[in-house]
Amino acid sequence: MVLAARHGVAEWLMAACGAWLVGLGAFFVFVRPALLPEDLRYIGADAAALQAIAPGLLRWLGEVFSVMGGFMAGAGLLVGYLAWQLMPLRPRGAAWVLGVNGVVTFGLMSAVNFALHSDFRWLLAIPPILCAVSIAIHARAARAAPIDRRRR
Repeated sequence: MVLAARHGVAEWLMAACGAWLVGLGAFFVFVRPALLPEDLRYIGADAAALQAIAPGLLRWLGEVFSVMGGFMAGAGLLVGYLAWQLMPLRPRGAAWVLGVNGVVTFGLMSAVNFALHSDFRWLLAIPPILCAVSIAIHARAARAAPIDRRRR
């Protein structure tokens, strides 16, 4: 089958990371409450006290998380597209761009969640690892057998 030969492990892993970002974005837009129990623990206040001090805080956070979720989903679509359409062609700079993207999306989110001692920190460590493995496999394949761009 053409797809199996064209899309290797690196492309599948990176596409999975893109899909994960889309899913996380949807969670932030449609499901995530304004404050999780871990947020309240970190802040050191309960929801009722925050609501009394800043009545619009929860509504505002809901809007902020919707915007953030939209950006996550959009980034995920781009990552998935790059993984599926461009990575098999091995264009110059693809590994570098996807690596920087991985650091500022998956890596930063995971690092901050570890710093905050998030309940989800170990789950959030999986995407940056998968992203790094994907990039390493892609870069190694590109060095071993670069695509002859003259035939394209």
